Amino acid sequence: MKKIFRSLYLNNRVFYAAFAVAVVYILAFFFPILMNLAFGMLMILLLLSFVDILLLFINRNPIKAQRILPEKFSNGDENFVKIDIKNLYSFNIKTKIIDEIPFQFQKRDFLIEKLIESGKNTFFQYHLEPKERGEYSFGSLNVFVSSPIGLISRKLIFQKDENLACYPSFIHLRKYELMALNNEFMMGGIKKIRRLGHTMEFEQIKEYVPGDDVRTINWKATSKRNQLMVNQFQDEKSQRIYMIIDKGRTMQMPFNGLSLLDYSINSAMALSHIILKKSDKAGMMTFSKKTENKIAAENKSGQLKKIAEALYNIKTNFYESDFSRLYQDVKFSINQRSLILLFTNFETLDAVNRQMKYLRGIAKNHLLVVVFFKNSEVAQLVGKNPDNMQEVYDEIIAEKFEMEKKLIIQELRKHGIYSIYTLPENLNIEVINKYLEIKARGIL
Repeated sequence: MKKIFRSLYLNNRVFYAAFAVAVVYILAFFFPILMNLAFGMLMILLLLSFVDILLLFINRNPIKAQRILPEKFSNGDENFVKIDIKNLYSFNIKTKIIDEIPFQFQKRDFLIEKLIESGKNTFFQYHLEPKERGEYSFGSLNVFVSSPIGLISRKLIFQKDENLACYPSFIHLRKYELMALNNEFMMGGIKKIRRLGHTMEFEQIKEYVPGDDVRTINWKATSKRNQLMVNQFQDEKSQRIYMIIDKGRTMQMPFNGLSLLDYSINSAMALSHIILKKSDKAGMMTFSKKTENKIAAENKSGQLKKIAEALYNIKTNFYESDFSRLYQDVKFSINQRSLILLFTNFETLDAVNRQMKYLRGIAKNHLLVVVFFKNSEVAQLVGKNPDNMQEVYDEIIAEKFEMEKKLIIQELRKHGIYSIYTLPENLNIEVINKYLEIKARGIL
């Protein structure tokens, strides 16, 4: 009995009916003829409530409900959570579903209402978009059931406490893979990488077909076979690519709910997938006061999972990043020439100049690409028609920031260092494009 009372809830319909009964009782003081009507209404309300309780609690297990979670969350993407409910009552029921979703989402008004027919399954889903990596804890799945009478609700609880890990973005990896295999990416349209010359590995000699480059004709093979034969080339393989992620204080700046560190981690995950599909070797490390999370560049079957595990719980430590320590560790731990993509954020030319000797040291032995970010809020102010003096000042300051970034790009180029300057939301495409461009040009 105690258990029944704990799971019994009064619906609004009860209070409306009770209010109507109370009004009739009040009127009965002035019109005594209404007293019998008021008493009759009260008896009907109590009887219907009793019948409603019997209908709801006559079955011990009246419904089956299950929350179906993905294997893991993908950070910054829409992740779908599915709920399956089966009605085992002999009548249709109205349900209110309250899922206790993780506190990180701060959704305190979660409510789904469904009408479920007798003996039928109802399947529906909702989406969650996490903005940080780590553990997410789900609470209970609460289902409030009402009969057609609708006076009483019965609360049923399913699946208490489930934990789910949130990993760097992996949902769109397949899309990026298909684009990369065709050497084309969306960037305001389709951008194709133009191949310059034949700086690729020799694959085989094949018969000439119309459309083949005549410059690849192999004359010795042609004379032996007495027909035109051409050399066929393939992209160079087993090249080493390292992604180095700065987790200092400058990477904590947020854009659209994600920090620059999270954008960099998601991009490193997407790029690693493409690198491995291109038969190159992917590796990574992070740095701030010291270098951590080192993964040697390999092309083994479990390499992507190893990188995902390393990226999974990286947090910024709010220190000033030590580029001198990074230079030393790169010098001693990466022995062969590699493509290094350095994810960091320089705001001023002075900040770059303070680290230039270390960047030049890394670029001396490796092909270095510095990835830094365009401030989307500042970019919106540039080229805007100001309406008042304050907006004029804002535009001037925004243009000064943009000019500073252009000077940074020029300074890096002057020392033979490549750069990617992009909006955070375009980072994945820009980074993969740069990798494909470098690979196509054969400059590694």
